[in-house]
Amino acid sequence: MAEEEKMRRHLVLAKPFSLEDEKDSELTASSVIRKILSLIKTVRPGSDLTNFQLPPQLILPRSRLQCYGEMIYSFGGQDLLGECSRRNLPVERLKSVVTWNISTLRPVVVGMSPYNPVLGETHHVSNGYINVLTEQVVHHPPVSALHATHEKEKIDVTWCQYFTPKFRGAYVDVEVNGKRVMKLLHRKETYEMDQPRLIMRFLPAPGAHWAGKVKIKCPETDLEAELHLISDSFIERFRGNNNRSIKGKIFESSSGNQLYNIYGHWDRTVMAKNLKTGEVEVIYNAKENITGLNPPTVKNLQEVMESESTMVWSEVSERILKKDWERAREAKILVEEKQREALKQRETSGESWVPKHFSVVKNGKDWDCSPPQPTVPRAPLVITEK
Repeated sequence: MAEEEKMRRHLVLAKPFSLEDEKDSELTASSVIRKILSLIKTVRPGSDLTNFQLPPQLILPRSRLQCYGEMIYSFGGQDLLGECSRRNLPVERLKSVVTWNISTLRPVVVGMSPYNPVLGETHHVSNGYINVLTEQVVHHPPVSALHATHEKEKIDVTWCQYFTPKFRGAYVDVEVNGKRVMKLLHRKETYEMDQPRLIMRFLPAPGAHWAGKVKIKCPETDLEAELHLISDSFIERFRGNNNRSIKGKIFESSSGNQLYNIYGHWDRTVMAKNLKTGEVEVIYNAKENITGLNPPTVKNLQEVMESESTMVWSEVSERILKKDWERAREAKILVEEKQREALKQRETSGESWVPKHFSVVKNGKDWDCSPPQPTVPRAPLVITEK
C-alpha cells in the first residue's frame, strides 16, 4: 500500500478539457487575456513561437501528447471510431469517418498551452476496445507520432504531426502539419485526412477557433469529403460570439458528383443532407460526445512507463493545480534540464536518438512516422465508464 501511494504521487492525471469547461472563470478568454498582454509587448509580429517559453500561470497541467491522445480515447458518448467500420455501404462509412474526424475537434483555451513534450516522452491509454499510444519522436522541430487501434473493428489510425505557430500581431496562427491516416482493415480501405489550422486571437475580442479546409479521401471507394471550418467574422469576434461553423460535402472523386451536404457547428450539432432524397440527419452531437469527460485511472502501476507524460510532468502539474507558481516553474526547469543533459550525453558519446515505438523518416519538409507493431497493446491507464 505504501509503494502504491508513493507511485500515485508521481502520476497526476488531469481531467480532459470538456465542452463545459469553457465556462470555468479561471479559463475564460477575458481572464487569460489579462495575463498575456504583457507578453505580447516583447514579441515581434512574424516571430516563430515554437520555442517560446510561457510562465506556469499560462500552462495547462497536461502534455501536448495527452491532448493528441484525448482526441481519440476521450469521449462521452458513442464509440464513433468503431462505427466507421460497422456501416455496410461505402458512402455510409465515409460519412462515419467524417463524423469521427469532427469529434476530434476540441475546445482550446485562448492564451494557454500544454507542456511541450520532451524527446522520448510517451502517453498510453485504453478506452474499451480503443488503445492509443503517442510518442515525441523529434524535439526540434517538435514532431509527435500517434498510433491507435480498435481491437474489435480492426481499425488502425496513425498520425504524424508537427506545428508552426506564428505571431501575427492581433493573433497567433498555428499551422498543423503532418499526415493522418485511418485504415479499415476488414474493409481494405484507407482514408487520408488533412488537418485544420488553429487561430488564437487576442483582439478585438479574445478567442480560439479551428479554421481552414480539411479533405478526407478514400481511393478504394472513389469517395471523398471536403470540410470547411469557417473563421468568425470581425463583427462576430467583436461581439464576443463563437460561431464555430462547419460546411462541407461528400462526393465521388472521379465524377465530382455530390452526394451529401454537411453543415452545422462542431461544438453543437452537425447535419448531413442527402442530395438525392432530401433527407437530413444529425451525424454529430458535441454535447453527447465531448462533455463530462473523465481522466484515465491507473489499472496497473507496475506497467506505467517512466516516459509516461503523467509521470514526466507530475511535479509540475501538481504545483500548477495547487497554484504554487514558483515551485511549478522550478519543477518545469528540472524536466527541461534533464532533457538537455541527456542530449549532451548523446552528443558526447556520438549516439543518435532512436524512437522506441515509431520509425521516423524525414521526407523533404515532411515527416513520416510508422509504428513497427501492427497493434497497440492494452494500456496501464484506462478510461472507465461513468
